[in-house]
Amino acid sequence: MRIAVASGKGGTGKTTVAVNLAVSAVRVGLRTAYVDCDVEEPNGHIYLKPEKGLSLPVAVEVPEIDESLCTVCGECGKICEFKAIAVLGDRVMVFPELCHGCGGCFLVCPVDAMKRSSRLVGRVETGVSKIATCGGDRAAPDGDGEISVVQGILRVKEAMPLPVIREVKKHIPGGDIVIIDCPPGNSCPMVESVRGADRVILVTEPTPFGLNDLEIALETVREMGIPVDIIMNRCDPGAGLPEGAFGDVGSEVIARIPESREIAEINSRGGLASLEFPELAGTMDRILEKILRSAREARR
Repeated sequence: MRIAVASGKGGTGKTTVAVNLAVSAVRVGLRTAYVDCDVEEPNGHIYLKPEKGLSLPVAVEVPEIDESLCTVCGECGKICEFKAIAVLGDRVMVFPELCHGCGGCFLVCPVDAMKRSSRLVGRVETGVSKIATCGGDRAAPDGDGEISVVQGILRVKEAMPLPVIREVKKHIPGGDIVIIDCPPGNSCPMVESVRGADRVILVTEPTPFGLNDLEIALETVREMGIPVDIIMNRCDPGAGLPEGAFGDVGSEVIARIPESREIAEINSRGGLASLEFPELAGTMDRILEKILRSAREARR
């Protein structure tokens, strides 16, 4: 099961929810993976502290002009919607940073003057995080639990995270549950990260800005036809929205995480709050159970 954790804006606590949900999953014995698709600023590893595994380069295919063959017909410039190819007088110029790697220019060149080259845009890293479990109902069957970690890192100055996000998703390991930490916002990186998920959790905060961006994110996810739940983070007593406030399409506020100095302090030093703060551990366990129950009902 793939659960995408997203938010309409940054700073709502999306990564906090994602990493602690992964901890809850591994503590009940599920083979768990945490996948950080926020490739422009991945930070889940700060909490999970995985032992490093593979580091794989991510490159995109870009064209180079063979000037000995080029007739400057201009067809490559016409088909490029991203203005990565420009015909200037008797020369054809390529701007690799703008190329999306669609391959259209290779198809339309009548003299095969477009040669295939590649440009490094980032990397994918894998690892394993050891989660020390305690006794009780939430303890992993074998003592310490393991979370498989996959993250993407976009190169500095690169403008297009989508190739790295797609490559990250190709390296998602097998298992029982995958928690996908999505980029904030509602643009293409979030959509690509959410695509293929079985369920989406939208994390928001009870502020005018948070709720405004939540509505946009809800519309985006519903348009994709993916079931969605809402978590209200940093709630004061009585704050938030009424249950079912977003219509009758299966969305609901499944949890409210209170404003907590203790959680903030744990997060500030890169700790896993659900391992140190029992109230949050209980909340994450209830969220996980609701998600798994919904998945079972959907299969039936």
